[in-house]
Amino acid sequence: MQTRDQIVSTDAERYLLIYMIGVLLIICTLIVIFFIVFQKRKNQLLVEQLKQKQAFEEELTKTQQEIQEETLKHVGRELHDNVGQLLSFSTMQMNAALKVVGEDVKKKVLNASEALKESLAEVRSLSKSLNSDVIFNLGFDATVKNEIDRLNKSGLIEANYAVTGKKVNFENKKDEIILFRILQEFISNSIKYANAENLNVEITYKSDILEIRIDDNGIGYDLSTVKQGSGINNMKKRAALINADFHLESKPNNGTVLILIYPYRLV
Repeated sequence: MQTRDQIVSTDAERYLLIYMIGVLLIICTLIVIFFIVFQKRKNQLLVEQLKQKQAFEEELTKTQQEIQEETLKHVGRELHDNVGQLLSFSTMQMNAALKVVGEDVKKKVLNASEALKESLAEVRSLSKSLNSDVIFNLGFDATVKNEIDRLNKSGLIEANYAVTGKKVNFENKKDEIILFRILQEFISNSIKYANAENLNVEITYKSDILEIRIDDNGIGYDLSTVKQGSGINNMKKRAALINADFHLESKPNNGTVLILIYPYRLV
């Protein structure tokens, strides 16, 4: 039989063991709580950093777009005011020369006069597509049509344009410019790199979205292997600025297709 001292010693050991287990549980619980709190705080910091990075990149992109627009606006004005005036004056001089030159050179002077007139029309059309103020005044449809007409006159590519649906006026006028610049970037790529001969632009107005489809019959490329150049990145960034869905498809020897889904935005 156990003596009283042995029983007391056994109880003390049991209480001590329970106490140690309790302390260990408390310590483990505190460690788990600390770890959970630490992870939550870490995740919050990562989310905040990501949001700050996204906000910074968005602000940087907006600033770049504004600088580009101001530059294009300045170039457009210079073309219209200075180059356009010089071409207009030269045309007037050619018309005056037609009245005094002999019949043997009249045809050459007439050809030169016609070339100047065409150049003047091209400069004025180009200045419209560069100047955002003109785009504001003309509206999106008219600006795109002006660009299509300019392309067809230039002979660089044969372009077609179609509009369906009831026209919706943009609440946010700046979005018109961004959408137009995306189209310009695609057209530029089609002419410079795709060796395209034909280009089609389709604009469909719907109740809540504007759908734009533009395609060419150029050489195309493999999207999985092609290097993402500044042209594609510019289009993607511009689309992201206005919350537009950007979908680009291309295959070697099968042309390129761009589909933009723009949800109408309030100011």
